[in-house]
Amino acid sequence: MKLNISTRSLHAFLALRECKHFTHAAERCFMSQSAFSVMIQKLEVAVGAKLFERDTRNVTLTAEGELFAEVARALVSDIESAFADMSDYVARRKGRVAIAALPSLAANGLPAVIAEYKRAYPGITVQLFDALSDQCLAMLRQGKVDIALTAPGSGLTEFDTKTLCSDPFYLVCRQDHALAGKRRIRLSDLSGCELIHLARSTSVRQHVELLLRGIPVMHSGLEVEHLATVAGLIESGLGVSIVPELTLFQFRHMDLVSIPIDAQDIVRPILIVKKKERSLSIAAQGMSELIEKRLRKMATANNNRPLRRNRAAE
Repeated sequence: MKLNISTRSLHAFLALRECKHFTHAAERCFMSQSAFSVMIQKLEVAVGAKLFERDTRNVTLTAEGELFAEVARALVSDIESAFADMSDYVARRKGRVAIAALPSLAANGLPAVIAEYKRAYPGITVQLFDALSDQCLAMLRQGKVDIALTAPGSGLTEFDTKTLCSDPFYLVCRQDHALAGKRRIRLSDLSGCELIHLARSTSVRQHVELLLRGIPVMHSGLEVEHLATVAGLIESGLGVSIVPELTLFQFRHMDLVSIPIDAQDIVRPILIVKKKERSLSIAAQGMSELIEKRLRKMATANNNRPLRRNRAAE
């Protein structure tokens, strides 16, 4: 059975129950007495029972009215609580934001953004998953996260994407390497270098292979998944590696240097990705806007930085 009971009629019922007088209850509800009486009659019809006993002096609840009073109070309380919660979500006092991000972003750049967001909206829960590109997109596809921060790859056509920044590449080597004194590295300088690679499943590896196409580099045979491992292998003199700028924080060793590679046409774009034709929640939209603002600002600062030979520790 479909009921047509409004919140206003519930408030009218509770007002009459408390005032026990039609005129006083109508005034409390800012209604004329005739309109108020009609509303109570319609409520009784909808409920299917007489709720009030009326005489010339008193208005009292019937047995059914006493039962309905409990229901009415619970309904009004639930409705008010729901609207209060909704107001909190709209005002970003409550909510949840889930982000999937490449490990390089999850550890560098994004933590400061999350901290800023949490200071502004402490009631919102922020979840962060660090994962490779394919895993980021899988979590977005499954609805586990609201947005993903990743690099270009397969499977992006089903999503809305926006480029946040471009991530240039650097050579990381020991200070005693033959190329360590250079201010910039040309691609031809890498000829004969023994390369330590990241796994083929990483976005970095895919871009590095494009970068080195036609360059006769040597493969060290070392192919690993974690940047910390790459740093340890370089430090031990087992080769050099080519990595994006956003990963350089992983190479903070005093005897390692990072040198920009002069290949501006080959960079790793960093994308913010969300589902097509699906609006973000207010909380997630706020996070998305802050990520765009802060990461683009960080990229601009990097691009405007004077070119020099960099210690990887800096």
